Amino acid sequence: MAKLNVNGQEMEVAVEDGTPLLWVLREQLDLTGAKYGCGVAQCGSCTVHIDGEAVRSCVMPVDALTGDEKIVTIEGLSADGSHPVQQAWAELDVPQCGYCQTGMIMAAAALLDQTPNPSDEDINDQITNICRCGTFNRVRRGIHRAAQTKA
Repeated sequence: MAKLNVNGQEMEVAVEDGTPLLWVLREQLDLTGAKYGCGVAQCGSCTVHIDGEAVRSCVMPVDALTGDEKIVTIEGLSADGSHPVQQAWAELDVPQCGYCQTGMIMAAAALLDQTPNPSDEDINDQITNICRCGTFNRVRRGIHRAAQTKA
């Protein structure tokens, strides 16, 4: 049994050692916002927050977690979509296909928590998620818009 704190709820799940957090979230907890993209932590579609840090959940084994960490998924970022990053994404029509966008939003939210007014260089350095549709310019504008809203 693994103990987890996900979106403010403490729970126990029966999993084998080495099971990636992504599979527990999607298959056992029915939190399907984090997506499977590459499985090797390169694309970022599976990004969640662990203690406020953006983490690629596809390579995070559940048995590496103690149960004290606070895991936040896109479902727990804001119940009503009112987080400044989610609002900016909607206002600027950031997504194209949308597959990567939950991970992109989680990465952007973590960036803004650490760097409230990021420069383009900060965004380029910290947002390493991949968007196959090429929405990077809209993502950058969305992050800047969210930073203004949070200020």
